[in-house]
Amino acid sequence: MSVNPKIVELTALLLEESRSTILVALMDGKFHTASELAHMANIKPQTASFHLAKLAENNFVISEKHGRFRYYRLANEEAANTLEILMSISPPPEVRSLKQSSQLKRLKNARTCYDHLAGSLGVQLTNIMQESGYLKMNNGQFTITAKGENFFEKLGIDLVNVSKKRRSFSHACLDWSERTHHLGGALGNCLFERYLELGWIETKGKTREIVITALGKSGFKDFFGLENLT
Repeated sequence: MSVNPKIVELTALLLEESRSTILVALMDGKFHTASELAHMANIKPQTASFHLAKLAENNFVISEKHGRFRYYRLANEEAANTLEILMSISPPPEVRSLKQSSQLKRLKNARTCYDHLAGSLGVQLTNIMQESGYLKMNNGQFTITAKGENFFEKLGIDLVNVSKKRRSFSHACLDWSERTHHLGGALGNCLFERYLELGWIETKGKTREIVITALGKSGFKDFFGLENLT
């Protein structure tokens, strides 16, 4: 009898295309109803509920009931990290329309990865923080330097409160479109929330797309030296 984890059960769970589509949709880190996820996956709500029950049974999603509706989201950051890694080694999608091409371009530019920033913007900011000596990466984790502590303080990040969160502090998350790492964990989430608070970025409806605002173009240039943002 094998004592190894049953990877085949995980892969079998992801083989169903609708299930995989639902999981990718939940990579925005938000709660969604079965009806919303059914619309995203182009399936019936009853079918979505069946898939969500399977995903919950295998600890991929959690749910909360509020009134008449049940809301679903990814179970934790580990589930999101697993999906991001799988997407990074998966074949690229076949682009069949201009609309699909434009959407893919926007996702690659800036998007959410569970609860932190990903895509070209997320990777560029992470690289700049390393090159500027604010962060150092070792064994899949980022550590903050003394220089970085001053930088994050100027940006309005309370590192003491961030360190108290019961989760990974600042791990390196593999970006599926850039094929390199962006900043995840509690610090990545705190930075993402700070960018939203400052009005530098905006979420776009029920998608993972992130829009960089005019304030953001100015802010990212002033604080990170990042120019020519779209």
